Amino acid sequence: MIIHLKNSVADAEVEKIARQLDAFHIRKPDYHVLVTPSALKEVPPEYENLVEASFVFPNDMQLSSAEYFSETREININGVKIGGSNNNTMVIGGPCSVESEEQITQSAELMKELGISTLRAGCYKPRTSPYSFQGMGLEGLKLLDKMRSKYGLNIITEVRDTTHVDEVIEYADIVQIGAKAMYDQGILRRCGKTDKPILLKRGFGTNLQEFVQAAEFILSGGNDNVILCERGIRTFETKTRFTLDLCGVAYLKEYTNLPIILDPSHALGYRYGVPDLSRACTAMGIEGLLIEVHPDPSVAKSDAAQQLDHDMFRELMTTLRPVASAIGRTII
Repeated sequence: MIIHLKNSVADAEVEKIARQLDAFHIRKPDYHVLVTPSALKEVPPEYENLVEASFVFPNDMQLSSAEYFSETREININGVKIGGSNNNTMVIGGPCSVESEEQITQSAELMKELGISTLRAGCYKPRTSPYSFQGMGLEGLKLLDKMRSKYGLNIITEVRDTTHVDEVIEYADIVQIGAKAMYDQGILRRCGKTDKPILLKRGFGTNLQEFVQAAEFILSGGNDNVILCERGIRTFETKTRFTLDLCGVAYLKEYTNLPIILDPSHALGYRYGVPDLSRACTAMGIEGLLIEVHPDPSVAKSDAAQQLDHDMFRELMTTLRPVASAIGRTII
């Protein structure tokens, strides 16, 4: 249950009520928000005169629910806006990993050339094997910071675990929580304490309610700037890396108020189908695409098979804009 208490209620009284109801307290300019477990279905009689509004939900998808807030939440990334009344589809491009200053500079220059606002690249890589490239760490973050300053790009990069979450929050404009970290409550709760946009990826074995409830950890901490990212789930199919769940995306669009970004690169795992998947995703009217692009994928240190080269990405962008325009959206 979500309860809006009147602004006139003293902070000490709000905290007392929150403790009694086992509720999260989120302070808004004009009212207090209490979020209780969804098992609570009515306001206790002793608090009724303090309540501005209340909302009952069938499960713990509450702050993210379209029944609570019907419009998609607007996210403002340094003036680049998605969600809300903005019919923008934000393309995020760049390599899987920062590998060198030359490589990330070429990537930044490509984004700038194509009018793309946001550069992606990992610095802390959650690899399946301990013998694989683990990322450049803080040195990589500093290179991304340099690209932001030089080219005016927003930066998104991934948190692998809680040991460096503060570093990533400091350097990134959008903090990515990857599929393997989606259940890490240390990361989720820390990201709830910042106001930076958080891109939360769906785990490959995660159902939709579990996915959205992970977002609730961030929202209940006070950070409204949460973006959901579908990147494919594990099914019985063996010919592709994962299966991109567009049915799930339709559900999220209908029942949540969170912006949605799709990652066709990780879903398929092979570059040959990424352009087609990107166009299909764009046609769904989503808020963004996350596409892996490398100057020379043949020498990439991670995810070599799924990264587009620069010419492939240029060609893809010429076809994405007409698809977006056909449904009244703009590629940014």
